[in-house]
Amino acid sequence: MEAMDAILTRRSIRRYTDRPVADEVVVELLRAAMAAPSAQNQQPWQFIVVRDRSLLTKMAHVSRYSGMVGGAQAAVVVCGDLTNERSPGFWVEDCAAATQNLLIAAHALGLGAVWVGIYPRRERVDRLRDLFKPPEEVIPFAVIPIGYPAENPGPVDRFDRERVHFDRW
Repeated sequence: MEAMDAILTRRSIRRYTDRPVADEVVVELLRAAMAAPSAQNQQPWQFIVVRDRSLLTKMAHVSRYSGMVGGAQAAVVVCGDLTNERSPGFWVEDCAAATQNLLIAAHALGLGAVWVGIYPRRERVDRLRDLFKPPEEVIPFAVIPIGYPAENPGPVDRFDRERVHFDRW
């Protein structure tokens, strides 16, 4: 799949088949995530790959928006590692770029995924901390459930010329 096609046809997928996602595919997704740009090339990300069904089920209750995690074949918890931070505060943008790369790569590889926001909601961050026990300087940022899609919502053209301003407002 070409890059523009992957970007323009990617959709949030919340229902998955029972088909397992191979380890090699997960590694490719993480390779794409780690290819994201980051401030001063600080790469402040860490990733927790979750396949354990009981953990996926528990993650489905992290927020009212995370129910689909329980039906995924895997999930990736994207975390910001403040020990690697050279540009304070930019870990959020860096982890967002990594998350978007992962989502586009999943679609390009025939998988479905969705971005479940965790940070900055303290209660969501704390629930993931309770589950995974990361070091204090590692902050859960997002959860990305992954699986082969059991739905096909089709592409949506979100381009809106009225939101584009050339040279001045």
